[in-house]
Amino acid sequence: MIAKPASRPARPFFSSGPCAKRPGWTPEILGNAALGRSHRSKAGKDRLAETIRLSREILGIPAEYRLGIVPASDTGAVEMALWSLLGPRPVDVLVWESFSAEWAGDIAKELKIENRAVKTRYGALPDLSVVDWTRDVVFAWNGTTSGVKVPDGDWIPDDRQGLAICDATSAVFAMDLPWPKLDVVTWSWQKVLGGEAAHGMIALSPRAVERLTTHQPAWPLPKIFRLAKDGKLIEGIFKGETINTPSMLCVEDQIDALNWAQSIGGLPALIQRSNANLAVLEKWVERTPWAAFLAHDQAIRSNTSVCLKIVDPRVLALPEAEQARFAAAIASLLEQEGTAFDIGAYRDAPPGLRIWCGATVDTADLEAITPWLDWAFAQVQQQFALSAA
Repeated sequence: MIAKPASRPARPFFSSGPCAKRPGWTPEILGNAALGRSHRSKAGKDRLAETIRLSREILGIPAEYRLGIVPASDTGAVEMALWSLLGPRPVDVLVWESFSAEWAGDIAKELKIENRAVKTRYGALPDLSVVDWTRDVVFAWNGTTSGVKVPDGDWIPDDRQGLAICDATSAVFAMDLPWPKLDVVTWSWQKVLGGEAAHGMIALSPRAVERLTTHQPAWPLPKIFRLAKDGKLIEGIFKGETINTPSMLCVEDQIDALNWAQSIGGLPALIQRSNANLAVLEKWVERTPWAAFLAHDQAIRSNTSVCLKIVDPRVLALPEAEQARFAAAIASLLEQEGTAFDIGAYRDAPPGLRIWCGATVDTADLEAITPWLDWAFAQVQQQFALSAA
């Protein structure tokens, strides 16, 4: 029997969303929030505009791209793009995890646009060479529920006719995005920078802006989704005049996270931190016979939402429902011990574990969790009476 590890992660927060706060975060940093003020006051708009400015600067978003804050997290930002921009062309949707499957469902069943879902299994990436760029193309840069990312933007042509609409919520601030290849990019605050929920961001290329100002959707468009009116872009969205009331507490928290990102070296430092965290788990998996990555191919393996599967033959011999119960028991045991919170696989994903390795997680905490994973596996093996060889 494996002895219980002596050391523990200092911050056992490995949830894939909302994600860990940045190192050193305390509630006191929110003391300058514009609370009790209108978000339309000068003080409110200045803080919202500062969030946009810092995000653009750290991510290296081209000056000609519009960047705005929108409601309802990344989901709201993606739906806003789909409902506002789609219609003039057929659509290809890349599906390799649960959220992209939802976008495909909305496009087919709600918007009823001619479409093709280019699908593959969890842990793999669809054949990118079959994507038809005469169509609009909707895809996630990083599959948060599968641990699979697209490796680069080489598969996206510069002379594409359709729009490249990218859900990048668990990729931005941890991966280097090829902005000129992307026409719409969406994300939420609570992912890589560990901000607070319910706020999303959307970046629009000039091609996307042109579509917005020349295309009138065939369906009614709720006010909360509107990015253009009477053939003109609603410019206020991209200057800090949000569509609905934002939380100024969350705004202040995001500014703090962005300032922290700048203080450690900006995007290169954020990427380095995520890569170092992934490397810890890669070394552990290499020496661990019972665990493997859901994304076997290292080139497409996420450095943020790292998904693991249990490959011990005795566990694999169990029915799938029991395999899921086994993995959930590991996650539950570590939560009871206070050594790892929220590391169960996503509900639609194959049985396993999911450990967030984004930039706000300290590498030392990933190193500290690995002995606990082995200990918990041994404990659950015993619970399931699988300890005998």
